[in-house]
Amino acid sequence: MPAAAPMLIDLPYAPLAKKPLPAGQPRDWYITHNRRLKAMRLAIALLDSGVYLPQQAHNRRIRDMAERVGIHPPSDTTCHMVRALMRYAR
Repeated sequence: MPAAAPMLIDLPYAPLAKKPLPAGQPRDWYITHNRRLKAMRLAIALLDSGVYLPQQAHNRRIRDMAERVGIHPPSDTTCHMVRALMRYAR
């Protein structure tokens, strides 16, 4: 009996089409919104790379991951948000 072909779980994906953000919000709303999106992308990348605990995600490691996945270096506030997302995702 022939062996089944291995199944790939982590297939590359195409990013979703971007939609414009709603107009008329205060500038802080847009800054916070984009910061949350960046933190979420970085948290997912860290989890995929094997960093599962917030204690393992130091600012340097988060910034290295941002460079690896092609995201601008995050601020200290964004790094804090990444750790918070990892903490509450458990």
